[in-house]
Amino acid sequence: MEPYQDINARAIDRWAAEGWEWGQPISHEVYLKARQGEWQVVLTPNRPVPRDWFGNLEDKAVLGLASGGGQQMPVFAALGARCTVLDYSPRQLESERMVSEREGYPIAIIRGDMTRLLPFDDGQFDLIFHPVSNCYVEEVEPIFRECFRVLKPGGILLCGLDTGINFIVDEREECLVFGLPFNPLHNAEHKKSLEASDGGVQFSHTLEEQIGGQLKAGFIMTHLLEDTNSEGRLRLMNIPSFILTRAVKP
Repeated sequence: MEPYQDINARAIDRWAAEGWEWGQPISHEVYLKARQGEWQVVLTPNRPVPRDWFGNLEDKAVLGLASGGGQQMPVFAALGARCTVLDYSPRQLESERMVSEREGYPIAIIRGDMTRLLPFDDGQFDLIFHPVSNCYVEEVEPIFRECFRVLKPGGILLCGLDTGINFIVDEREECLVFGLPFNPLHNAEHKKSLEASDGGVQFSHTLEEQIGGQLKAGFIMTHLLEDTNSEGRLRLMNIPSFILTRAVKP
């Protein structure tokens, strides 16, 4: 059976080619504004990450974990960070390469699967930026352990996390249709639903796994905010379906 990670890489390549909002790199104008101090980035669909979550990024080593697409890393580079991006989608990485060449900043671009050990030294990074993406991964706690390992003491982990509500409702977001956990590797109906919507291979995760997983890895949680979908009935009803977290390695 083909690994689900490869299925997802192809799906994301395809979505980006079709205009997926998380696969469209920033413009030259947005990059220049960041150089001038006018910027914002998101971990979840809508809510900008508070600037005080980052601290001063000048000369800081920043890892964009599953953060390809040429959206956030160019901003961090414009602010003086030394950037590395790891993603499993070739198209998302090509967007990173295109923007870096267009704007003339260095970036380490690595095609890697975050379900495996990260190809970095212990204590290599000051900050990890990890937007919503672990919904494409079956087991999340090993990822948090690896993040802890590759961060320096005092290093910051910023995560965007799906709470699972999007997996239980129908396409119109009116009826409950699935229970949790949502796992297409073990549930044929879950698999059929994703195939019908061209959703790749996705998984729900509990807060116990996602918040508790960070704490078990050794992190200290400092901040947590909620966010909604970018569109649809759940957004209209202001029902949070994502959280963004800030945690620190002691």
